Amino acid sequence: MYRSRPKGTLDDDTLQFLSSIEHDQSILYCDLIGSEAHSIMLHSMGHLTPNELKKILAALESARKNPEKIDTRGFEDIHEAIEAFVIKYAGVEAGGKMHTARSRNDQVVLDLRMKIRDDINDICAALADLLEGLLEKADETKQVPMPMYTHLQQGQIGTFSHFLLSYVSTLIRDMERLYLCYQRINQSPLGACAIGGSTIPIDRKETAVALGFDSIVRNSVDATSSRDVFLEYVAVLSIMSSSLGRIAEDFIIWSTTEFGYIELADRYSSTSSAMPQKKNPDPLELVRAKSASIAGNLVTMLGIVKALPSGYSRDMQDIKPEVLAASTRTLAVLKTMNGVVRSTQVNKKRMHQAAKSSYAVALDIAEQLVIKKKIPFRLAHRIVGNIVSVAVSKGDIPLADLRASDIAGEIKDLKLDPKDVEKIIKEMTPEKSLQLRRSVGSPHLSEQEEMIKMMSQVAQNYKVGIQKRIKMVQGSFDSLAKSVEKYMKSSR
Repeated sequence: MYRSRPKGTLDDDTLQFLSSIEHDQSILYCDLIGSEAHSIMLHSMGHLTPNELKKILAALESARKNPEKIDTRGFEDIHEAIEAFVIKYAGVEAGGKMHTARSRNDQVVLDLRMKIRDDINDICAALADLLEGLLEKADETKQVPMPMYTHLQQGQIGTFSHFLLSYVSTLIRDMERLYLCYQRINQSPLGACAIGGSTIPIDRKETAVALGFDSIVRNSVDATSSRDVFLEYVAVLSIMSSSLGRIAEDFIIWSTTEFGYIELADRYSSTSSAMPQKKNPDPLELVRAKSASIAGNLVTMLGIVKALPSGYSRDMQDIKPEVLAASTRTLAVLKTMNGVVRSTQVNKKRMHQAAKSSYAVALDIAEQLVIKKKIPFRLAHRIVGNIVSVAVSKGDIPLADLRASDIAGEIKDLKLDPKDVEKIIKEMTPEKSLQLRRSVGSPHLSEQEEMIKMMSQVAQNYKVGIQKRIKMVQGSFDSLAKSVEKYMKSSR
């Protein structure tokens, strides 16, 4: 199709090696409507007659409605196959003009920007659904005490809600990154041509508006050879997927028999081929694995673009499958996590029992000694640490089961009454711990309620913004479709 200087046909193995057809089906629609917008612009600039435009648009519409008509055999990519189809359908006198003032270099990056723009909206919408699911579950569990962990050891008393809200905070930052990334993706490179623009008069802004872009990529070299926006996009997906992997790991651990804090729904669990009692968290385990795969997509892309010379190089073709795979994997992970979160049953009784028997109130006790007995925190830290050791030596009994006589030996050199310390310890229930901890961002009930309210509003604002972006792009496509219909109905 494009072989002007090289004679003959490509070697079959080389053609197979060069071909990107396998991955191009996902950008077929983008290429067709991009070609429609470009052709209408060529007509408005006087480079196509009404009849030539009509023939080109009729061919593109036929391909759009019946993509199976496009024969991809023998072509390097979908762009070449579509142009060949248009020339065959409309004739070379008309169809041969469709590629005027355009190159595959600006064409392929246009298609990819349009596809990833849609993917960002889909992923943001799925992320907003997950945020809502987490917030709903947080609202149900804001008074469910459970141990919180550092180094996977019980640290302080918190609530299940507090963990869920920590996930929401992280994922909102991912939403912010995606939202900003969209602005940089949604710029049109069309009209930059191969690398240096065109001597043929064109209107780049016209095609940008027709295709729903916010602006154009001004510099023609930058438009055709830069891939940083796609790197940024997959980097954001990689960051988000690593967070989702951490959430999945928490849920996996908490669903074990040993913890028993939560139970996954049967429809989000697998079974064993040999052990009939098993209820395996396979979907969550694959969420963990996908985070590695998405990071792998990013590393591959970084390796491809590292030290490439300015200007288009065919190496960039291999970025396409990586960015598309990252999108597909991320969307699947978000939908899976949303289902898991919304359907998970919380064992409130088991969590409360774990909190009640935990030594995670130790810091609260130390702080009460500081407040009530006016002793230095470091001294209180040592006293309570020694008291915990006494409880452990007595068979890991709860601190509340210790008596004044058990405590006396640890404070004999201090002006403290063992009964006063015993009273502080016995009063320090999980509920008391949460009630006393009022610092901003703590698991105190009022803080939980404030965070849920604030984050729910943030999530709702993003949902509204996503829908506006989708409608904006769709509005441009609707206008383009009307223009296509008008020109196809026009007489010669």
